[in-house]
Amino acid sequence: MNTTPYPDLKEHLIQLLTDALSIVAPESPATIDLERPKQSQHGDYACNLAMQLAKPLRRNPRDIAAALMESLPSSPYIAKTEIAGAGFINFFFHPSVKQQIVKRVFQEGAHFGRGKLGQGKKVQVEFVSANPTGPLHVGHGRGAALGASLSNVLDAAGYAVSREYYVNDAGRQMDILAISTWLRYLELDGINVPFPPNAYQGEYVRSMAQQIFNAHASRYVHQPWTVLEGVPNVESEPDAHLDGLIANAKRLLGQDYGYIHDLVLTEQLGDCRNDLLEFGVTFDSWFSEQSLFDNGMVERTINLLEKNGHLYTQDGAKWFRSSKFGDEKDRVVLRENGIYTYFASDIAYHLNKLERGFDRIIDVWGADHHGYIARVNGALQALDLDKEKLTVVLVQFAVLYREGMKVSMSTRSGEFVTLRELRHEVGNDAARFFYVQRKSDQHLDFDLDLAKSESNENPVYYIQYAHARICSVLEQWGGDTSALGDADTSLLNGSHELALLQRISEYPETLEAAARELSPHIIAYYLKDLAGDFHSYYNAEQFLVSDERIRFARLALIMAARQVLFNALTLLGVSSPEKM
Repeated sequence: MNTTPYPDLKEHLIQLLTDALSIVAPESPATIDLERPKQSQHGDYACNLAMQLAKPLRRNPRDIAAALMESLPSSPYIAKTEIAGAGFINFFFHPSVKQQIVKRVFQEGAHFGRGKLGQGKKVQVEFVSANPTGPLHVGHGRGAALGASLSNVLDAAGYAVSREYYVNDAGRQMDILAISTWLRYLELDGINVPFPPNAYQGEYVRSMAQQIFNAHASRYVHQPWTVLEGVPNVESEPDAHLDGLIANAKRLLGQDYGYIHDLVLTEQLGDCRNDLLEFGVTFDSWFSEQSLFDNGMVERTINLLEKNGHLYTQDGAKWFRSSKFGDEKDRVVLRENGIYTYFASDIAYHLNKLERGFDRIIDVWGADHHGYIARVNGALQALDLDKEKLTVVLVQFAVLYREGMKVSMSTRSGEFVTLRELRHEVGNDAARFFYVQRKSDQHLDFDLDLAKSESNENPVYYIQYAHARICSVLEQWGGDTSALGDADTSLLNGSHELALLQRISEYPETLEAAARELSPHIIAYYLKDLAGDFHSYYNAEQFLVSDERIRFARLALIMAARQVLFNALTLLGVSSPEKM
């Protein structure tokens, strides 16, 4: 097999243009950008350098383009160059350049496409981080699929990636879940306390209550008048009513309240872990919010803000001057009752992340948290930290449709579609792909019927079918696939072959673009195009022809396509079936 290193053609062109620029406009600070033309007749790469130079040089861009082309050093890889439009320079490679990509794929295998953009820098991606107060729903699913795919893409681009789930185990929502479960437990013993409409209603709450009752019978039972003592009216003050119930539960149960709190946390967190694991989503770290209080991190962080002069006291509470840093208003970090706010622990958490030595931290948040970005950035600046190290990727909500009708869902009422239900209905592969096939900050309409269909309209089926088709052809052939690495790829001159070669060669820079833009949907788009190129080739040509040299060349090409399909699908957490 030929082991000659395959050149980085994009870098090669940039160097050629840099040399030409030093002749045509040696003092110019212009940047050299190359793009893949959308239509193959416009070449393999296009450059707008001449148009950038038109104003400073006060010359016609087409004239500048001609001068640049004249000054380009010779290259064994370029077949021709041409001027297009207002002054674009289009580059066309020799077919032999594209044909070499097959050998490169054979040489690199599962590593084909992986790059060095990250240069080993430490990146933490924190995603999902849903309150462990109930089963994950379809909204969480999009954040899970996006975060997992993004982590894979960054890893493939050369970053040292750490995947983290921030467990909100110290907040009011956990207390609400605990009180919801306790009230359902009381019902099992015949103690009827009106169940608040803003408590957790799901069947999973009754299940946990039954679990407690089966294990401990009436141990945690208290009479309704003691439970409701001093509690505000639920209709006029629903939140105060819940807080009153929580306070009474803690008083009446004493240390036993911790048992109920820990049980519901353990149950729901365990369910979340299992759900995500079945979805192919794993984490390197599950970080406890409570640990920030236990080790004094929250207190230390607030003291630092105060020392830096960014806190003030008003109405007994401590406020962070977040409006000074672009937030719409200042924010409370320590309430008048001495309890830290969620924002306080969130500041501490981000300080902790940076103290752990990450070069970059990426938070995947729901789009409804958009307003939270300014205050977190402000807190980092107030702590004399580099806010540029934090990037927030916003994820819009996913809306389910069945038979053209929107599927409604509500978390607190318990009438929601869980991630587990979605996965069981459409399968993991369809769920993972559909979640990331659009840019994360765009609304996603998830068509359940399409996701389950076995048709070319279903992108998952269409892409996986390409992989399975290739496997079927290779199985029919029945030969030694390792021998295909020495195939004579110079025979791959047909239009469909050159198009497929071109698409395969684009994969490394496609992966790099997805990493740079933090956009796994770029991989999804690429996969659809790659599958389309293969299916067109499959429908136009025979692979198992009598001429052995042509047969080997074509089989080598589709095997390379199979490898790239596998590599890219793996990044998105989607399987590559050999039969369908």
